[in-house]
Amino acid sequence: MSWSDRFLGIPFADLGRTRAGCDCWGLACVIYRHELRITLPDYLGGYASADEHREIAALIAGETAAPLWQPVTGPAAPFDIAVFRRGRFATHVGVVIRPGLMIHMAGEDQSKVERYAEGPWHSRFAGHFRHASRAVERPVQLISEAPR
Repeated sequence: MSWSDRFLGIPFADLGRTRAGCDCWGLACVIYRHELRITLPDYLGGYASADEHREIAALIAGETAAPLWQPVTGPAAPFDIAVFRRGRFATHVGVVIRPGLMIHMAGEDQSKVERYAEGPWHSRFAGHFRHASRAVERPVQLISEAPR
């Protein structure tokens, strides 16, 4: 059993941010909140409909360029965000379970696990991003090293 099993079958809901229903970013918000205790920006004021791809792309691009997210240059890790193009814009996200496997909102259906290292998602892949709180391991400070 994987942590991702707890999020399978959540129905699609445009602008949804709960287990009762989500869009792709909403699913990432739910997973981060429940699994990592990290509250992601919900962007509910940022766009009126998931069909407005340019605005969604701008949100994703703006956030991935912000200090909150860092591009992953090595292998993906669980809970990294995988970003995908739909048409000309990067408007879809999934949460990495392990390299090449993600959980995401499959269209307007429900949350599902899919491979993205091959198949239809492979050619749409735009990059992995890691939340800044998970990007670097903070060194443990020994008591003897505490500042005076």
